[in-house]
Amino acid sequence: MGADFASTGDLAEKTITFDAIGPDLYAFTAEGDPNSGIIVGDDGVMVVDAQATPVMARQVIERVAKVTDKPIKYVLLTHYHAVRVLGASAFGGAEILASAATRALIEERGQADMDSEIGRFPRLFRAVESIPGLTWPSITFPDEMSVWLGRREVRIMHIGRGHTAGDVIAYVPDANVVFSGDLVEYHSACYCGDAHFTDWPATLDRLAEFSAAALVPGRGAALKTPQQVADGIALTADFLTTLYNVVAESAGKGRSLNETYRAARAVMDRKFANFAIYEHCMPFNVSRAYDEANGIEHPVIWTAERDRAMWAALRG
Repeated sequence: MGADFASTGDLAEKTITFDAIGPDLYAFTAEGDPNSGIIVGDDGVMVVDAQATPVMARQVIERVAKVTDKPIKYVLLTHYHAVRVLGASAFGGAEILASAATRALIEERGQADMDSEIGRFPRLFRAVESIPGLTWPSITFPDEMSVWLGRREVRIMHIGRGHTAGDVIAYVPDANVVFSGDLVEYHSACYCGDAHFTDWPATLDRLAEFSAAALVPGRGAALKTPQQVADGIALTADFLTTLYNVVAESAGKGRSLNETYRAARAVMDRKFANFAIYEHCMPFNVSRAYDEANGIEHPVIWTAERDRAMWAALRG
């Protein structure tokens, strides 16, 4: 196991891919770094997830400009994590959309999360000084809303808790394409530090019911066929259930967090050790799963100080 904290040692640049996944629908991916989605309608564009800084968001804007001259009218935040939202100011006058639960989480823990994530993964926060502060949505909704880009409908839905309590998906009915945010990852470890493990598999079941033709996950390559979509959802569910089952079993036997972490690694490494950001995620994942298995329903807020203390305890 590497000595570097979280992803502070991950300095290698990733190759960006900009793929068409349907008619006027695109996936901005980068070898396991956070993805963005692009939905082009008759009179404007929606971007799904804003990247970590305005400078990085401009990489998305540049690629949008290569496929359309229509304005970016909306930026959808699939959840509150800093790496997804802090680039939103680069999109000028676009409306910022998020679930009401996501706004509440920004209010409760947005600043702590910002400080925490910048410390964990500095490469993703290039030009951190360009961030004007927390990103606040301009439009929120309880569970579901439709946005019309001319004749093209985008249905934004909270289909259940998972990666966070406020996750939403964007569904484009005319193409049967889904943008899932971090509810689905593809050959990338799920980050579960703010997760709801006992809810997430059922949320994935509801997602699978769309039988989508294509799906853009939170990390990893775009899933461009129904079979790839099904495989991506199943792989995510397998990661989550394997992790939570071993942690819950260990916690039920009264083992310490450190003992539980070792038990989880012994099981998870055999199947998932080659996934992107696996080493980064596992200490946070086991910590949250251990809390949930011990009855802590609402995820404990991560702070930069808590991050380092936990890492030293489990990885030291």
